[in-house]
Amino acid sequence: MQYQGVLTKMQTEIGNPIQYYLVFESDFIHVNQLLNKKIQIAFVGYKCLACGENKKIFRQGYCYDDFYNQPHVGDWVMRPELSTAHLGIEDRDLEFEKKAQLQPHIVYLANSSNVKVGVTRKSQVPTRWIDQGAHEAIEIVEVPNRYLAGITEVALKEQVADKTNWRTMLKNEVVEEDLIAFKNKIKDFVPVEVREYFIDNGKETQLHFPVIRYPDKLKSLNLEKTSEFSGILKGIKGQYLIFEDNTVFNVRNNEGYVVNLTIF
Repeated sequence: MQYQGVLTKMQTEIGNPIQYYLVFESDFIHVNQLLNKKIQIAFVGYKCLACGENKKIFRQGYCYDDFYNQPHVGDWVMRPELSTAHLGIEDRDLEFEKKAQLQPHIVYLANSSNVKVGVTRKSQVPTRWIDQGAHEAIEIVEVPNRYLAGITEVALKEQVADKTNWRTMLKNEVVEEDLIAFKNKIKDFVPVEVREYFIDNGKETQLHFPVIRYPDKLKSLNLEKTSEFSGILKGIKGQYLIFEDNTVFNVRNNEGYVVNLTIF
């Protein structure tokens, strides 16, 4: 069976295990059903997620021009503390930024390779944790806008990491943590203007990924260097496909790439 489409990050559905879907323009593929099957991925070209042109992808599925023009990828996305919509100040598109920034946001702790602090829109819980490959997570505060979440993350980054070690995450070399105790330990470092939003009675969320076998070594698939790859799918974690020969493929990092996908 063969499909062709533009890669975008896999859609997910909470479950035990988590369910994954690849969504193309005219097809969608339930990726969990491909476990233990041979898959071939062949690079065809590019399709910028904004302009739709066959232009080399620069970052996050966008060509160079669109990456520096589209409101979806303003600096405030990666650095929430730079959000200014609550002040009525535009970055690239104030109406879009108001919709994205002026809604409830969560600052959380997630454990994927180690405990890290992060920010997401409330509507993206638990999707954000799934995308990071976290096997457990807990909410710290729920605030009314992205700016307050951002300054909280900045304050807490001095006490806890804000990055995931993707290699450790994919090998499942995880250490169990008491996230409730961890959260209470850093409570006093939450900025004063955010403390009223602290979540006192939160519970840990446990996440289970569809992985038959974790790799012991890692080989990252780069479609520009290896335009055609085939292997037996052994797992899905975060936004990665894990193959039997220890090759891993980050779907999200290849957004905007047009591929042929053949299932044997």
